[in-house]
Amino acid sequence: MQYKTSSKVEVKRFLPYNTKMIRKAPTQWTPKELSERTGVSVPTLHFYEEKGLIVATRTLGNQRRYARSMARRIAFIQAGKRMGIKLAEIKQILDELPQNRTPTAKDWQVISTQWQALLNERIIQLENMRDKLSSCIQCGCLSLDSCAIYNPEDNNGVKPTDFFN
Repeated sequence: MQYKTSSKVEVKRFLPYNTKMIRKAPTQWTPKELSERTGVSVPTLHFYEEKGLIVATRTLGNQRRYARSMARRIAFIQAGKRMGIKLAEIKQILDELPQNRTPTAKDWQVISTQWQALLNERIIQLENMRDKLSSCIQCGCLSLDSCAIYNPEDNNGVKPTDFFN
């Protein structure tokens, strides 16, 4: 028995029975989808929403839906947190943006300049604390009231020598 082979190759594409069923990417995400895409837990998303850092819409069944742009806002929030920026400061900056929009590249230039100033100020504070640390350990007062770090102005007028008399 001889087999005949065809010299023509046919490629058949698989199409669903109803081509109208092909869906576009969703414009809104569930809390779980946003959590998976950003690495932020669902309770954290709810917390951010409660604090006004992000916004959600509600379905007819009262389920939360987040616009895709919220992923960029969350990335912005997470970046600020990693730099030591307080959530209140992040919220203040986001509140200055119109209609809860995500910061643009132009916005980021302005914001990063503000944050650099905050970080420089904190660096100076940390360096001062580092420099006072050795004198604090040597004084031996063990007092939060008269400590040069905790109470730099010595509001209570307590001197470390008062504890040893």
